[in-house]
Amino acid sequence: MLGVKSVTAEASIQAPLELVWYAWVISERVSEWFAPQAIIEARDGGAYELYFVPGNVTNMNTKGCKVTKFNEKKELHFTWKGPDPFEKIMNHEKELTIVEVTFDSVDDCTTIVNVRHTGFKDEESWDEAVNWHQMAWPEVLGSLKSALEKGEGNLCCQP
Repeated sequence: MLGVKSVTAEASIQAPLELVWYAWVISERVSEWFAPQAIIEARDGGAYELYFVPGNVTNMNTKGCKVTKFNEKKELHFTWKGPDPFEKIMNHEKELTIVEVTFDSVDDCTTIVNVRHTGFKDEESWDEAVNWHQMAWPEVLGSLKSALEKGEGNLCCQP
């Protein structure tokens, strides 16, 4: 088997750690900057489902994805399904990719967020999916930063 690729992104956000953490683990907060509809169960094994087209639970979503690691205000890992164009390669239940988010408090009003998305196969058929996620994760973190610093989130992955 060939190697596995990963995608990383980082953002420095002018907001306290607690607010940044809650932006990832409270459904209503996630829907302000990431996806318009979210079902987040903030615990190991809980749901981490994002619905990028409001009211549509069959397309453009992470339905069935779960929290795989929950370390309060330090790290959050969850399984991930790619957008519909990549569903044939990366949305198989037993082979989902993993998103690892870590949180580091620099001071009372600055938090560093790191995203590491792993599990991409090092195969040509995966290249487009890897490239798309390399573009998408910095945009997602940019939306988070904008939402927390200016109250202006920019929802991801709209058709």
